[in-house]
Amino acid sequence: MTDRSKILLSSPHLGGHEQKFVQTAFDTNWIAPLGPNVDGFESDLQDYSGVPHAAVLASGTAAIHLALIILGVKQYDEVLVSTFTFSGSVNPIIYQGGVPIMVDSEPETWNMSPEHLENAIVDRLTKTGNVPKALILVHLYGMPAKLDEIIEVCKKYEIPIIEDAAEALGSSYKNRKLGSFGDMSIYSFNGNKIITTSGGGALLSNNEEWIKRSRFLATQARDNYVHYEHSAIGYNYRMSNVVAGIGRGQMLVLDDWVEKRRTINSFYRQLLEGLDGVEFLVEPNNDYFSNHWLSALVIDESSLGLDRERIRLHLLADNIESRPLWKPMHMQPIFSHFPYYGDRLSERLFHNGLCLPSGSNLGDPEMHRIEKSLNRLLLKG
Repeated sequence: MTDRSKILLSSPHLGGHEQKFVQTAFDTNWIAPLGPNVDGFESDLQDYSGVPHAAVLASGTAAIHLALIILGVKQYDEVLVSTFTFSGSVNPIIYQGGVPIMVDSEPETWNMSPEHLENAIVDRLTKTGNVPKALILVHLYGMPAKLDEIIEVCKKYEIPIIEDAAEALGSSYKNRKLGSFGDMSIYSFNGNKIITTSGGGALLSNNEEWIKRSRFLATQARDNYVHYEHSAIGYNYRMSNVVAGIGRGQMLVLDDWVEKRRTINSFYRQLLEGLDGVEFLVEPNNDYFSNHWLSALVIDESSLGLDRERIRLHLLADNIESRPLWKPMHMQPIFSHFPYYGDRLSERLFHNGLCLPSGSNLGDPEMHRIEKSLNRLLLKG
């Protein structure tokens, strides 16, 4: 009988080490928002990224929110952000009453265009008399953005960078890990990410005081008194010791999972090599190293003879999940009235793009099913 079980886009993948750390939390009764696993997970992330200070939190979105608070973003302050991303990159700006300024992509990495970024800054300065308060820079699908150019623009206008590496743990630029370029940087450990804690995130910075402040705010901003005293608004954003134990186990297999996803990406590219109308997101040159969190491609319907949606529905009929690329934030009903700068590239990518199953736990039987399904539609094999 043919296996018809669902092949998911990117499902959690445990490595076998997690239970040891979680069991230690139970054995020592560290079932709390703090504890040795929290400290250890933060240390693991610091060692891996090369960033000296880290706080593990409830989500990547929480990390962005705390970063905005620490940078002093308040009501009506403008914050630049990649439009081609998930809403978790933008929502925290709204939490603070700020104004997201959407900046479109460039074609090589699909990440924020340095040219559109500078155009946006100059126009906001002309219109408001101020430069935006911060930049949230996303590394889409694990692909590094054009960091040299973007950092140069931000230095010119003295705009701090919040590096959104939610999808990019394990990726690097010029042999330096993503998550180490921002004034503050964030990771996500959501269930679909390269490693997972079921839900969680981290905030990193070279600035020790900022990370200390983030831990304070993340634990309900409790002042240092024997009783409960609060002089600031706080949040319940701290990661638990049990969840952090999962993260410690996942860190032991991170490089293996990155290599597996890169192997899956190579498999797709070889499978569809030479097919007119199919173009993958690939590293522009050797400076870029992507974890290929998701293998993403765009379809030229006029060349291929069918559109993205036809492929997605064909795979779905074979119980194989695929998904359109992110719908840009400036196209979202809730954000469409905010300023946008670009040439609509992200819109074209959304309408024509597709993410293929990329989980590190895909085995040979699953890959054979995907190959057979794609061959039947695209290669008529």
